[in-house]
Amino acid sequence: MAKLSDIVAFCDARVDRKNVIDFPGANNGLQFGNSGEVKKIGAAVDASTAVFSEAARRGIDLLLVHHGMFWHAQHPVVGAIYKKFKTLFDADLAVYSAHLPIDKHREIGNNVVLARLLSLEIIDWGLEYEGNLFAAICRGIPRQELAARLKKLFPETFKAIEFGSENPAKIALLCGSGNTGVPALESLGCDTLVCGELREEHFARAQDSGFNLYPCGHYATEKFGICELAREAAEKFSLPWEFIETNCPL
Repeated sequence: MAKLSDIVAFCDARVDRKNVIDFPGANNGLQFGNSGEVKKIGAAVDASTAVFSEAARRGIDLLLVHHGMFWHAQHPVVGAIYKKFKTLFDADLAVYSAHLPIDKHREIGNNVVLARLLSLEIIDWGLEYEGNLFAAICRGIPRQELAARLKKLFPETFKAIEFGSENPAKIALLCGSGNTGVPALESLGCDTLVCGELREEHFARAQDSGFNLYPCGHYATEKFGICELAREAAEKFSLPWEFIETNCPL
């Protein structure tokens, strides 16, 4: 058993929470408290009621999530919001969120872990937001080999839009949404982007500009970092941990 406050302090320091400006309303850090003790840590991509219920069933006391509970102005605690809060209260379940602090992290971040899994060498960083760089720029490999590795890693969500070079010099990785990555490709010196999701308009953009785009699923590409944080916290405090899979296809 460990103190919730100690684990929160560890997570805050590990992801440098205070020094990463996130989107308005993200509220990274401890978003929902419990009675103060933790026996088991959980990890999940999204803070949904279904995930909370499953965490409670598994005896998890602290759930680390990538997409947190609060993004917009607060609403009355009724209906679905009441059900979500009640699930947490009944289970004495705490929730900790790390969004952009996980995305930008140079050791346990989504893009870093993805590069490692794809055996790609990160040579630079780009795509600035509020003073931090989020896109990992990797040394290129043949397009055919990249697609094969991605398809093996993301068999259910892999997609390929191939209008760029067959042997890209550099490959950009941007887990999660790729909407900001596509317009930035030329400035990054890349014609190839691996990301989570795209808009329909990006197909024509890829044709017009000669890009290779590989959207492999917002959810699927953002499991990595939060699992690494949970694993490290569990190891630090000698606690068990589990990932809660929701099989989100998006």
